[in-house]
Amino acid sequence: MAFPENLQFIRAQAGITQEQLAEQLDVSRQSVSKWEGGQSFPEMDTLLRICDLYSVNLDTLLRGSVEESRVEDTARYDRFMTRFAKKIAFATGGIIAGVGLCGLLEARGVSEMLSGAFLLLVIAVCVVVIVASSIQHDIFCKRYPVIADFYTQEQKDAFHQKFVWYISGGVGAILFAVALLLLFFFVFPEQEPYESYGIALLLLIVAGAVTCFIYAGINDDKYNIAKYNRDNNPTPEARQRLNLIGTIQAAMMLLATAVYVGLGLTRNLWGTAWWIFAVAGILCGVVAVILNPYKGSD
Repeated sequence: MAFPENLQFIRAQAGITQEQLAEQLDVSRQSVSKWEGGQSFPEMDTLLRICDLYSVNLDTLLRGSVEESRVEDTARYDRFMTRFAKKIAFATGGIIAGVGLCGLLEARGVSEMLSGAFLLLVIAVCVVVIVASSIQHDIFCKRYPVIADFYTQEQKDAFHQKFVWYISGGVGAILFAVALLLLFFFVFPEQEPYESYGIALLLLIVAGAVTCFIYAGINDDKYNIAKYNRDNNPTPEARQRLNLIGTIQAAMMLLATAVYVGLGLTRNLWGTAWWIFAVAGILCGVVAVILNPYKGSD
């Protein structure tokens, strides 16, 4: 595929007219028409601007096939986003599961200091996975800021059927865990070590439900290509708001970790102060909703 065909494909995929492309490149519509007809060729500065605007490699634009490269990009996008969803979901659920396992260790007679150290180790591993995955996600988005909407309606509908079961299944699991906890205390006395066993079981089930929620949510976003392209090409105002959200959320989680460690070291509350992370997570969600620059547009 030569340059004229590549330019036509890029313009068609962007959904713009020759006149609109000409305005973006500060040239006349006739120039764009001649380029697409193979009658003339743009200057190097214009070629580089096309590459920047539409995230295409110069060599691919001139001698390769932009359409084939975009197909390769979309296949990589699907694989990457699926792995990203699994890492974030299991790492987040792992933190909650770690709290439950910490309670089990204490119920088995392990000291609070040792069980707290175990919990911090689990949190550290999960946080490293979350941070590393988030950095990889940012790098991927910068490398591929624009993705063609290659998912068919049938694929989207098939996932949305699964999405319903992920969410309803997670809610059902939490309700089941609460009912199971009530039955547990109906059979066993509400005292140690049974209390720790019951709460640990509840947290392990909640961890599985949260994993389902996050995995389903990220995958739901994966199919929203328009949102992906919008988020990676934000307006200056939206970019400023998104950076503010990220800064506030990072500060909240760092503060929660500092408070948890402080309470653990000063008051030996390693096994009971875990709720701080839950509160911080909820507040992060509230911040994202309140400051969302695209509120009401989805």
